Amino acid sequence: MLTGEYRVSLDDKGRLIIPSRLRSAIPGDSLVLTRGVDRCLWLFPMEDWRALSSSLMEAASPFQKKARLLQRRIIAPAQEMDLDKLGRVNIPGTLQEAAGLQKDCVILGIEKYLEIWDLDEYQRYYAETEEEFQEAAEELGGLVSF
Repeated sequence: MLTGEYRVSLDDKGRLIIPSRLRSAIPGDSLVLTRGVDRCLWLFPMEDWRALSSSLMEAASPFQKKARLLQRRIIAPAQEMDLDKLGRVNIPGTLQEAAGLQKDCVILGIEKYLEIWDLDEYQRYYAETEEEFQEAAEELGGLVSF
């Protein structure tokens, strides 16, 4: 399971080290990197990416405006990545730019995928959504049982 919050640095060549705890939960070395819905990147193990992209493609027709929008923003920029021997993933410049990645980054494990945020952008997002988070917790809390 991919969980946790990790601070990492983007090196001069645009690479991020995926923490070993996360790497050990990723089957194989192939991942897919794409834009997230928020100003972040999503990094999927290959099997989970295939499930998501197939679902997006099958659920919507290319004749539907909103379907094309999702396909263009999520599927089109997706790139297959391999972890190198040191557990690093190369972030292409276009995706760095899309997420506003600078030097300091945050990796979030969201069970089936990872989110990669610029640290300042994530801190801003976190602060701006505090009230919304509290409302969501109240609203959805009754649906969760454990």
